[in-house]
Amino acid sequence: MNSAFNYLNWSLLLGLLLLAFSCGKETDKTEIPYVYVNFVIYPNTLHFIPEGGYVYSSGGYKGLIIYRPLSDQFLAFERACSFDPLDDDAVVEVEPNGMIAIDSLCGSRFLLTDGSPIKGPASVGLKQYRTRYDGYSLQVMN
Repeated sequence: MNSAFNYLNWSLLLGLLLLAFSCGKETDKTEIPYVYVNFVIYPNTLHFIPEGGYVYSSGGYKGLIIYRPLSDQFLAFERACSFDPLDDDAVVEVEPNGMIAIDSLCGSRFLLTDGSPIKGPASVGLKQYRTRYDGYSLQVMN
């Protein structure tokens, strides 16, 4: 009886410790809700994006940033900040230099060359969508 009682106490103590350590303050492990994305734009004409430039687009969870680092390369990122994506105001915007996106709510900053965090509380990069460019049209998709 005594060993069963000790086992129960240790199991309860271990469970409480695991619960306590799993409730950290960092929230960038929250997943951005899945939203189906599959659309086409025309970055050389109708939706012009210069080399080194970007446009905001609807789609995704809170909108997209489509960045064109080279004439034949496009990157598409979710505008929801990875630190706290469920907060309505946690939306990234591109700074005037065109290379960095910032969430003014938490201060996280991300490189548009790959979406990686460079400052602030976010430790996870921006969610990236796939792109396919044929020289005329750009398809953005999950």
